[in-house]
Amino acid sequence: MGTMLSEVQFRSIVGSFHCQVQWGDCDPAGIIFYPTYFRWMDAACWALFAGVGYTAKRMRAEHLAMPLVSADCQFLYPAEQSDRCEVRSRIERFGDKSFVIAHEVQREDGMALAKGAETRVWGKFANGPGTRLRGLAIPEELKALFLAA
Repeated sequence: MGTMLSEVQFRSIVGSFHCQVQWGDCDPAGIIFYPTYFRWMDAACWALFAGVGYTAKRMRAEHLAMPLVSADCQFLYPAEQSDRCEVRSRIERFGDKSFVIAHEVQREDGMALAKGAETRVWGKFANGPGTRLRGLAIPEELKALFLAA
């Protein structure tokens, strides 16, 4: 049997998702409204998977899904309208059917704005979106796509 890539600390590639704080992302005080970070982390997760060939279009075609089961975020410094930011994301851990993605949000000048994590399940719809969804064992081939050199 080969070595399994379900290590406690997975040596992951790091994805980069660029974003900017828009007027609609702000609360009345003019600072970022906290759900924006969760939206960015979700988008960064999808971008990370697209970067290794698992685009949303491919996943729909293959009836694959990665539903979110847990999310957390620590808000470190308030972002303001027009700030340019980057979400740096990596796989922190692979389990049998679930995985954890760690996210760090920085302003373009390097100021740490937030850090968070998502736990997702790897799954497949019986007959496409809207049908029964079951968790699947994460293939070793998929894990290998995220392994840092």
